[in-house]
Amino acid sequence: MAKSRYFYCLFLMNTLINIINFAPRELIDARFDGAQSSILVAVVTGTLFIYLFTKVINKFPGQGLPEIFGSALPKLLAAPLIFVYAVLWYMAGALILLSFVDITLRFISPDTGPYAILLGFLAVVCLCSRIDSLSLLYGLEVTLGITLPLILYTTVKAVINPDFSWDAVLQVMTHSLHAPDMNSIAAATFTFSGYINLAVFNRVFHGLKLKHIWILSLEGFLVLAICFFVPIGYHGTVGIERHVYTWFTTADSIRIEAFLIERMLYIFYFAYITLSLVSAIIQWHVGKELLLSLLPSTARKPKKKLRQEIVILCLFAAGTFALMRLDQYDLNMLGVFLLHIRWYGELLLILLLFWCYWVVRRRRA
Repeated sequence: MAKSRYFYCLFLMNTLINIINFAPRELIDARFDGAQSSILVAVVTGTLFIYLFTKVINKFPGQGLPEIFGSALPKLLAAPLIFVYAVLWYMAGALILLSFVDITLRFISPDTGPYAILLGFLAVVCLCSRIDSLSLLYGLEVTLGITLPLILYTTVKAVINPDFSWDAVLQVMTHSLHAPDMNSIAAATFTFSGYINLAVFNRVFHGLKLKHIWILSLEGFLVLAICFFVPIGYHGTVGIERHVYTWFTTADSIRIEAFLIERMLYIFYFAYITLSLVSAIIQWHVGKELLLSLLPSTARKPKKKLRQEIVILCLFAAGTFALMRLDQYDLNMLGVFLLHIRWYGELLLILLLFWCYWVVRRRRA
């Protein structure tokens, strides 16, 4: 049985991964058109989603999405829903991997073939996705213990750097009264989406107890503010438009005096490649478990389950190789589209869980 602190690990993982994904780009693109007010709306909406989701899923201790849907919805409705959500989880992990292939080529090793980098990532992610849910939570906790201090160090180093322009930050803040932008809201709420992994990981939680939910709100707000304002402080209100991966460009602008590694980029890259691979592992683990629930039961046939897992993960890998054909523009468009679909998908999932709880409760009565 997992302890409640692992829920915070899932939330923190997703919050930190938000810094390098498509969300900062969307917020920065709307820096003069409602990004700041969108962040405030996202904090309120994200916190509300967390509260509602954890409240209702606690009514199904030790059960994942397949078990909940199977007990309350017709199979003809439950199976397509589970399949669609599995694809969304797969796409979330695939986009993280594809983004890091591009980051590696741009900042670390431009002479290495992209397919060779992706193959290495896929080998790690596919092998580790087969680990059981509780062990993955243990691994996530250890990973955060290693990477979080490095990320905090990079953030502090960035803010106190003499090259950081507070004037640029204040200039952008003068546009805070603009009406919220839907693209920015969809991007910013991704910061709070770590809770959604309970769709499978709730199997190892029995009586999840969340205390001081305001801490999650504060943490999400701070991360959004940092990932939005710090790159602007470094590159200016106009110059920031020229950068795709704003935080990696920012990290490459920071030097470390009196240390073996002079460029902050390498420390930042190490922290985020570790966190990104673990995030992709968790995303694909959830997607795999959802798809396995649609196949015939293998409770007493471990070899058959192994074959099913291999087939699913091979399909995941093949799909990711196919997505490598997309250029940077198409990949960004796909990422923005999925940010919107994810937001509506989370809302639908919360409503479905409340419906399932009402159906099960009525049956017991």
